[in-house]
Amino acid sequence: MIVQFRDRLARLIGRRPPDMQVAALCLNQATGEVLLVTSRGTGRWIVPKGWPMPGRSLADAARQEAWEEAGVKGRVAEAEIGRYHYDKDQDRGFAIPVEVRVFPLYVEGLDEDFPEAHERRRRWFAPEDAARMVAETGLKQILRRLPAQRRHPPE
Repeated sequence: MIVQFRDRLARLIGRRPPDMQVAALCLNQATGEVLLVTSRGTGRWIVPKGWPMPGRSLADAARQEAWEEAGVKGRVAEAEIGRYHYDKDQDRGFAIPVEVRVFPLYVEGLDEDFPEAHERRRRWFAPEDAARMVAETGLKQILRRLPAQRRHPPE
């Protein structure tokens, strides 16, 4: 109810465009599975994501986030495969709207030693199972569009 009120109020007074983040959809080429990680705050299942980085393409920033949050090494495609929206909670007690651009990352290996290894868990899921585990509706839709069979890496 509060979210609906906020959305109506935002339409009345004008809304600033959402901030943008980038995400890596980490794919196992052999099985078609998707790697999810837990968020640091709530422990819910998410895809690795973060803010764009100066000097890097959006896809490369997504690849870097996958390394920092999940220890993923692999090849990222430059073309995004979808976008979704969510409200990112801020330390000051409010949330900001964020649009997330999602890039496929074809996993070649997982390191055990990575920057956020002690803050997160990671786990492989079939795309349909991953869609049930995440909270964001738009991300669920992206995951459900993935074929259940093997995904092929970009050439």
